[in-house]
Amino acid sequence: MEKVRLQKIIADSGICSRRKAEELIAQGRVKINGRPCKVGDKADPIKDIVSIDGERVVFERKKTYRYIMLNKPRGYVTTMSDELDRKCVTELLDGVDARVYPIGRLDKNSEGLLLFTNDGNFANEIMHPSKHVTKTYRVTVRPDVDDEVLVKLSEGVVIDGRKTLPCTVLVLDKQPGRTVLQMTISEGRNRQIRKMCEAVGLEVARLKRTAVGPIKLGMLKPGTWRDLKPEELRALRNVISKK
Repeated sequence: MEKVRLQKIIADSGICSRRKAEELIAQGRVKINGRPCKVGDKADPIKDIVSIDGERVVFERKKTYRYIMLNKPRGYVTTMSDELDRKCVTELLDGVDARVYPIGRLDKNSEGLLLFTNDGNFANEIMHPSKHVTKTYRVTVRPDVDDEVLVKLSEGVVIDGRKTLPCTVLVLDKQPGRTVLQMTISEGRNRQIRKMCEAVGLEVARLKRTAVGPIKLGMLKPGTWRDLKPEELRALRNVISKK
């Protein structure tokens, strides 16, 4: 079998995302046939022995992929395990017999749609900056929002020293001292929605992701999951292939 990049092999095994695999390699925690390796090294998943922290990675020749959506409640962190013993989203995947990992993340105080898979290529395509897969959020902010603030959010604001891409902003509900916005972004920077709101003087009281590309959260109850339907998966693949 032709050798492939180590981070891709690890991601395809379902252990973690390709980005996380690169971090593990850079930290010196991954070895090929007992020898330390670096990001960019290649291996044969059939002939070579790949280990992480001394534990061998097992590769399936014919892998069954899972694509799952979860309605993440507030109070859970988007990690496989947590050193601070906080509640992890994987605890909610009761009954999932495959080792899946989250595609992207939602912070502890955010809720809503979170996708999981053990398909490393699929996850990497969705998260890759060049694909600009949209993400839609329902955002409750304080205080009032005027037209000037809406224009600033729509055109992009500077966070972490760099301006965000244009954002689609709709007002869903407006009451004295409280506004509910729908914000759709096409990039996935760290805590982007919260930082954008903070940049224009708004406090985020509640943040819920309602869609990733064409995949909508719908009526899925908080804390529950389901497999993506074939038509949902096709729609998401079509979005990725057009980028």
